[in-house]
Amino acid sequence: MMREIVEIDESKCDGCGQCIPSCAEGALYLEGGKVHLRTDALCDGLGACLGECPQGALRVVMRDAAAFDEALVHEATALAGSRRDPRPAPEPMREQGGCPGSRPQTLRPMPAQGAAPGPTRPRLSVLADAPPPVVPSGGSRLGQWPVQLHLVSASAPYLRGADILLAADCVPFAYARFHEDFLDGRRVLVGCPKLDDLAAYAAKLADLFRRAQPRSILVLKMEVPCCNGIAAAARQALSASGSGAPFEVVTIGIGGNVVDRRAA
Repeated sequence: MMREIVEIDESKCDGCGQCIPSCAEGALYLEGGKVHLRTDALCDGLGACLGECPQGALRVVMRDAAAFDEALVHEATALAGSRRDPRPAPEPMREQGGCPGSRPQTLRPMPAQGAAPGPTRPRLSVLADAPPPVVPSGGSRLGQWPVQLHLVSASAPYLRGADILLAADCVPFAYARFHEDFLDGRRVLVGCPKLDDLAAYAAKLADLFRRAQPRSILVLKMEVPCCNGIAAAARQALSASGSGAPFEVVTIGIGGNVVDRRAA
C-alpha cells in the first residue's frame, strides 16, 4: 500500500543513535555505524524521530510499504525487554471541561484601528476598572476559543463545515501576517509536534474531522524537521476520518517567509 514512512539517508547518518529512543515503536536500530529501519510494519510514518537527528538524515516519504502493524509493535517492544525502556501507550486527549478559561466560545473578529466598533468581545477580567483593550493595527481574526488542540472539543459547533487551520505553535511568532494571511475566516487548532504526543494528535484529529466534516484543512508548519510530524498526523487523521476535504500544507521558514506551499 502507498503510505508515509520514515526514510534514512545513510550518507548523512553518522550513527549517533539519538533518534532511536524517540521511536516508541522500536522501528530503528543501529548496525555498522548507521541507523536502519527494522521493518516497514513497525514504522507508523508520523515522524516523531525526525527532530532528534542532528544531521537531518531522517525524512518522511510516500512509498509502497507494508501497513503499520500495532500487534507487531507490541511483540517487538516486549522482546526488546531490558534493551530499551518501554514507553507507555499514549493516553487519549481528554476534553478539558473544568477550567472556565477553556469553555468553548465563538468570537467575532476584532476590527482594525479606526473601524466602526462592533459587539463587545468576551473578557475574562474581573476588574471593573480595567483599562480598555489595546487593539493591534491589523485587528484580530481569531474566531473561537480555546485554540489549543488539547483543549478544543471535537464536537464544538463552530467546527462543523468550517475551514480548519492546524498550526504549529511557533508559526505565529515567525510569520508576521499570520492573522491576515492564514487565520482570517478559519477555525484554528494549535499544537507542537516536537513536545506533544503525535499519536494522540492523530486520534483526536480523526475524531474531529469525522464529526466536523470540514470544508477545507490547512496545515501550517515550520521548516525545521521536527515540525513535519504535525502534517503527517493530520494526513493520517484525514484518511482515517473518511473526509474528502481539500488538504494543503504550508511551510514557514524561521526567517518568517513562506518556503513551500502544496496541496496533498
